[in-house]
Amino acid sequence: MSELIERALRTSTDTKAVLAEPGAIARIAEVYRTTFPGRTALVVGDERTMTVAGDAVLEALRAGGVDVAEPHVFPGAPELYAKYENCELLRDAMSGQDVVAVAVGAGTLNDIVKRASGELGRPYLVVATAASMDGYTAFGSSIAVGGYKQTLDCPAPAACISDWTVLAAAPAVMTASGYGDLLGKVTAGADWILADAVGVEAVDPDVWELVQGPLHASLSRPEALAAGDLQATGELAEGLIMSGLAMQAAASSRPASGAEHLFSHLWEMEGHGVDITPRRLSHGFKVAVGSVAVAALYERLLERDLSALDIDAAVAAWPSAEQIEARVRADHQPHLADEIVAQSLAKYCDADALAARLSRLASIWPALKEKLTAQMIGAAELQRMLRAAGAPAHPYDIELTWQQFRDTYRRAQMIRKRYTVLDLVLEANLAAELVDELFAPNGFWGKQS
Repeated sequence: MSELIERALRTSTDTKAVLAEPGAIARIAEVYRTTFPGRTALVVGDERTMTVAGDAVLEALRAGGVDVAEPHVFPGAPELYAKYENCELLRDAMSGQDVVAVAVGAGTLNDIVKRASGELGRPYLVVATAASMDGYTAFGSSIAVGGYKQTLDCPAPAACISDWTVLAAAPAVMTASGYGDLLGKVTAGADWILADAVGVEAVDPDVWELVQGPLHASLSRPEALAAGDLQATGELAEGLIMSGLAMQAAASSRPASGAEHLFSHLWEMEGHGVDITPRRLSHGFKVAVGSVAVAALYERLLERDLSALDIDAAVAAWPSAEQIEARVRADHQPHLADEIVAQSLAKYCDADALAARLSRLASIWPALKEKLTAQMIGAAELQRMLRAAGAPAHPYDIELTWQQFRDTYRRAQMIRKRYTVLDLVLEANLAAELVDELFAPNGFWGKQS
């Protein structure tokens, strides 16, 4: 385990042990005994993950003197889905046993076990089988309730095992998904800088370093990742683990999630990608395209001199709270509209507060522009990196229509109260103009239409 992870564990609220190295599964018993002394282990996997790692986990636990219950094995993909019914199924199976769950799998298995264990008030351990997302060490579980994905509250795992040998052997599409999820921290970082600068949400320097410190090294070798290189996979896994630990330290997803995740969340809420074959569209792949979209918007924004912003015109154009609600209801499905209205109004400010915010923005713009420019990677370069890793980099790659994708720039701003560049350009009365530029014939997206 690296010094970075050791340092992050000192501030994590839930996760107390991480073992990240080649062959880590062979040492799982010592981690389990230390973390859950005297407790019986219940290995939870699906038909595929049991073959990949679950059987080895069972053998290592038994050999290390851990009492092991009969494993709980779900059907394999594509049948297994992170829906609430599966959480209930596992929770009910566990409730009659005094066991600690050992999740063996990636996003779906981890989310199911995390929520089921959380509802029972029990800790759990996760064994990663792919470097596919940053949720292994994050709190909260992405679960479909009534057919629509949402984040349900529950603690992060008490321990995480990341065996690089297993991760490097995972399907390339899963590693590419993890790369897309991690790459989103570039734009998420820019959004946090922005929120800090306008006085909405301060940057915590220690938490910032947990994510942004190892980020560029973790993203630096996409070609090696696509080839299944062990060291490159380990570096990616470390970045993903650090992201989850940072969210624990911040008690928020802010360190790892910005406007690029709003793009992804909107598509997930509306069920986009559930029916794509042969594999459901992953969270990381949606974040990948969202990251390029947001980077392209930042490029257009950073070409503006906001120190000369027409604040009076922006305030005059600012909609009322009632108009905001009407826009939300016009733009979103009726069963989602009430919650989206609540999120939009939670971050709404009146005209006086807007004028003060924009005045502050104008006064600090030269220094803020410099910070944002240093944080960002160009949209075209992000596309190159994603394609080298085998991840999507264009809306067509994830089967979005052109209009659906363009509309996301407007609609994604509404769905969460988190302040991002989507809010800033709306407040500055630049949103429509900048998006038009992106989709103009000579614009970033117009040239790719």
